[in-house]
Amino acid sequence: MTPHFPLFADLRGRAVLLVGAGHVAARKAEALLHAGARLRVVARDLSAPFQDWLAAGQMEHIGADFAPAQLDGVFLAVAATDDHALNTQVFQAAETAGKLCNVVDSPALCSYIVPAVIDRAPLQIAISSAGTAPVLARHWRQRIETLIPAHTGKLAEIAGRCRARVKRKLPASARRAFWEKLFASRFDTLVAQQRYDAAERELAAQLDTFSPSRGEVVLAGAGPGDAGLLTLHTLQAIQAADIVFYDALVSDDIRRLIRKDAEQVCVGKRAGAHQVAQAETNTLLVRHAALGKRVVRLKGGDPFVFARGGEEAATLQAAGIPFRVIPGITAALGATAYAGIPLTHRDHAQSALFITGHCRDGARMDWATLARAQQTLVIYMGTLQAAEISAELVRHGRAASTPVAVISNGTLPSQTVQTGVLRDLPSLAAHAPRPALIVIGEVVHLREQLAWFGEALSDIAA
Repeated sequence: MTPHFPLFADLRGRAVLLVGAGHVAARKAEALLHAGARLRVVARDLSAPFQDWLAAGQMEHIGADFAPAQLDGVFLAVAATDDHALNTQVFQAAETAGKLCNVVDSPALCSYIVPAVIDRAPLQIAISSAGTAPVLARHWRQRIETLIPAHTGKLAEIAGRCRARVKRKLPASARRAFWEKLFASRFDTLVAQQRYDAAERELAAQLDTFSPSRGEVVLAGAGPGDAGLLTLHTLQAIQAADIVFYDALVSDDIRRLIRKDAEQVCVGKRAGAHQVAQAETNTLLVRHAALGKRVVRLKGGDPFVFARGGEEAATLQAAGIPFRVIPGITAALGATAYAGIPLTHRDHAQSALFITGHCRDGARMDWATLARAQQTLVIYMGTLQAAEISAELVRHGRAASTPVAVISNGTLPSQTVQTGVLRDLPSLAAHAPRPALIVIGEVVHLREQLAWFGEALSDIAA
């Protein structure tokens, strides 16, 4: 199959001939008018939209029947009738006159085709199947549409207004790096918030201080494991990164979404395995950003929930390295949802507490608060301390028969959930694959009714 040559036509003020004025023709007419075309319509009867456009002076009705002479002076033609012979006549006349012609739903009678379009004007993305599978093209348009933020057009508009200023300020060799850095920075956030004046000031400030050797760090949350739970901002960040420092908890499916030529470095921490010291990770972030690289620190869950993102942000701030934070779905939200365990329920839990079972040396748990009834307790990194957790909660008043769950590999196809009661938590944790999340509270009972993802292990009952 000979591929079509992709192009975008400027129809502003140009005459376009449209043969037909029914329902299908109205869709074509609307798109042509939106593009600024001067529409000339040939049809015996005008449907309601065409009558409105005619009354508003947005189109001309130049005849009831088609004649080749009507192609004189037009830029291109469209035939959108249910009369195959007439459509063929229009196409053949256009070929003779050297005019581009599109016959709706007839690829063999088209010298050009109209692609499925993702419109973020002035940015437009066109998808074409060369007329062979228009529904497939629309399907992919819909999928890609979800990846392109609604404010992208405004980004392009502001960038367009400032393009000449950037050209005057920076040499050609530095412009691409500037725009890439700008679109992946706070500028994007300000435009998304419709703070356009602030966005232009941010652009000006970055232009004044831009140096190809000055990088940035993005502290991004990868979520609990399922790649489908990755946020759009994090996806955009890892696809723009020069280097990604990732946790051991970041799934392979998510790592496959990282830009192919980006360097990937594991700085994960797992109990009983080789660990990269936090101070070393901090140093790596500063060092690579200082070299002008776009650095992403990709963390399982959320960077500010038991992930030491606050420490890394403080280090970057002290070193004068620009940074931003992209939240992620923390495991307490993602893993419990996939396990069918609501964190709160008006009959069982009016609050939820997230704690870590791996405290800094010298830190003490407020067991009296943690042992209160009618609340859900979610414990990160707690399987090695399960015996102590169980004993202390019971000692401070939580019933030994309180339902518990241990969720391993939450949100992944390998997810397993073991349920039982608080007195049996040490046994449950000992048999649970890691990483695992501990959930304690009456809401665990609801799993029997609400479990929806994967297959649960047999419960270990009291």
